[in-house]
Amino acid sequence: MVFLQAEMCWNVLIPADQLSPEGLLLRKSIIVRLLEDITNRKASKDHGYYIAVNELKAISEGKVRELTGDVLFPVTFTCITEKPMKGEILVGSVEKILKHGVFLKSGPMENIFLSEKTMSEYKYLGGESPMFRKDHSKLEKDTIVRFKVMGFRWMEADRQFQLLATLAGDFLGPL
Repeated sequence: MVFLQAEMCWNVLIPADQLSPEGLLLRKSIIVRLLEDITNRKASKDHGYYIAVNELKAISEGKVRELTGDVLFPVTFTCITEKPMKGEILVGSVEKILKHGVFLKSGPMENIFLSEKTMSEYKYLGGESPMFRKDHSKLEKDTIVRFKVMGFRWMEADRQFQLLATLAGDFLGPL
């Protein structure tokens, strides 16, 4: 997984009832609201998944909203992000097994599909606990797997990436 450091600008809205004339309490309210906003937003197409806020660089002068009395503060900060890249090798765990493939999870990425067509020589075995099997190797729920990213796309509605994975390559498969 590629970790990036991005400098970002964000508008933080502080409700009127949380405003305080003391500078430190106001700063704390802005930081807490920024962290909540980033957690709720989860990811973006350009930056990937938001992992952590590194540094608060600047808090600009707030602008009062006339109707509500809330104050909007433009904030500049650096953030660690994680973005998938085509061709990179990742490790994930098996979440769900279907006849046509396996769904994996790796870090914040919860929608990784490993198609049966990209798992050479693995055969599907159905039943109560379905699995894919090849010689002495098997893929079942909670198995840790090393895989390669074949491609990905951003899903705006879900605010996450969908990845397509493969086991074709050296040293890929169950660990």
